[in-house]
Amino acid sequence: MPTALWIAHVTVTDEAAYGEYAKRATGAIADHGGVFLARGGAYETLEGPDRPRNVVARFPSKQAAHDCYYSAAYQEALSFAKGASVRELSIVEELE
Repeated sequence: MPTALWIAHVTVTDEAAYGEYAKRATGAIADHGGVFLARGGAYETLEGPDRPRNVVARFPSKQAAHDCYYSAAYQEALSFAKGASVRELSIVEELE
């Protein structure tokens, strides 16, 4: 079964609220087997809207990534990001 990535591009508009989201989301992601490959750091936008925070997390499967997003713990964390950021988030299955 191929692994899957969460790929997020974010502009933070409220640092305190987004910090609370990040703290809570970290646990929810780990609980679903997710590990961070990139979280912030240097980047270069070549196309599309510039979002200065870029995050990539690997999950054991597309289903695990999906289940994480819809879990009660992640949805609670996400409530802190809403209104505190502009985000795009996709699940992408990796090649086997």
